[in-house]
Amino acid sequence: MSLFSEKTILPPRLLSCLVAFSMFLLISSSLSLLSFNNSPFFPKSLLQFISIDNNSSISPIVPHVVTADHIPVQGPVQSPVSIYNTQKTRNKNSCDKNRALLKVYMYDLPPEFHFGLLGWKGSDGQTWPNVSDVTRIPSYPGGLNLQHSTEYWLTLDLLASESEKVVGGCSAIRVRNWSEANVVFVPFFSSLSYNRHSKRHDKQNGSVDRMLQEKLVGFLQGRKEWTRKGHLIVAHHPNSMLIARKKLSKGMFVLSDFARYPRKIANLHKDIIAPYKHMVKTIPPAESPSFDHRPILVYFQGAIYRKDGGVVRQELYRLIKNEKDVHFTFGSAQGNGVKDAGKGMASSKFCLNLAGDTPSSNRLFDAIASHCVPVIISDEIELPFEDVLDYSEFCVFVRANDAVKKGYLLNILRGIEREKWSKMWERLKSISQHYEYQFPSQPYDAVDMIWQTVARKKTKTLLNIHRKNRYRRSRFL
Repeated sequence: MSLFSEKTILPPRLLSCLVAFSMFLLISSSLSLLSFNNSPFFPKSLLQFISIDNNSSISPIVPHVVTADHIPVQGPVQSPVSIYNTQKTRNKNSCDKNRALLKVYMYDLPPEFHFGLLGWKGSDGQTWPNVSDVTRIPSYPGGLNLQHSTEYWLTLDLLASESEKVVGGCSAIRVRNWSEANVVFVPFFSSLSYNRHSKRHDKQNGSVDRMLQEKLVGFLQGRKEWTRKGHLIVAHHPNSMLIARKKLSKGMFVLSDFARYPRKIANLHKDIIAPYKHMVKTIPPAESPSFDHRPILVYFQGAIYRKDGGVVRQELYRLIKNEKDVHFTFGSAQGNGVKDAGKGMASSKFCLNLAGDTPSSNRLFDAIASHCVPVIISDEIELPFEDVLDYSEFCVFVRANDAVKKGYLLNILRGIEREKWSKMWERLKSISQHYEYQFPSQPYDAVDMIWQTVARKKTKTLLNIHRKNRYRRSRFL
């Protein structure tokens, strides 16, 4: 007796229609994916798993940027192409604006919100400096101010996109009609405002920083764009935008970490993490010292006594400071501090990135620029571009509770032999340019990578995969 009744068997004509319709869908899907062939962020092996999510707070972008909701792990995920490779084939004299990932509308805020904070004064009615002449662009203050200068570089990049004399990374272009934009950029140098103007000068009036934040909130909430278009707001210094952040929380923040933000105001779902601008000089890959030319096993130089999560620094200092192949000392950016740190990192195999007052610090990006394998001991850290970069390929992750166990950390690091360390070192050299802020921007440098992160903000699956790899792979080193 048949297991199926005649009623359960599909009529031949209906079955033929279903097969034909399925083939049509398969062919259409294959053709639509051809546009991804040139994207370094979506390898061909992964494209078949990509699905599109249209629930974005940012207006739709060009078709070749998609949202990957379900991408199964099938071997190593390809990372972005290095800038060293892309520069060889890129036409440096042109930028195809029709292929830009983002169309960005930028408010013409008065200079007091941006370049005026650098002491720049344009002619009557002039809002922006002329970026076509590099010698006339106001420079950003040096020292520790530079590490939180993200908004400066993004603003310059948008201004450059309108100049025929400057060719940048080309991922974002400025448009003059906000309705044509994918996102609205707010050009407020909030970190510099905090660093330079957060102190009160008298008891009656608040600080200049507070005044600017209040003016900015009033301006934005009075604009129709605020309710109709996603906004990008840079607040890279952990203490910047303290007054305005809650009122502007519907926007997308560009931050260094989430330590001083309630989850309802800032989180990975809607906001992005941007790298610090490193302080030490970048080592060219061809000049990077190899394993045998880095006599120091572990390097750390900085403030040791910190609050919050930074207590691990004190305990580690006590445990390993006297080891013969360990450099663990106090240090600061004053005097020759940065120069000495650069030399020390370039002479070390591993550089400690320890939680301080906040989970993140500039030290991680100094290590990357020095091709010193970062050892990240900061359980709450969030990392830039982690949806496309697998940090476990070039970093060692150790949980804070494990790191302070006697002998635990050094046993792991001493167990990483030349071949394994060299593989991580080679990876560092290939990705280090993704953390370089520069003007004009270049393909896949820090500025370009930030714009690309904004464009693919809803692509969360690879980020989750890479976050899970942090500790899993480190155990097998």
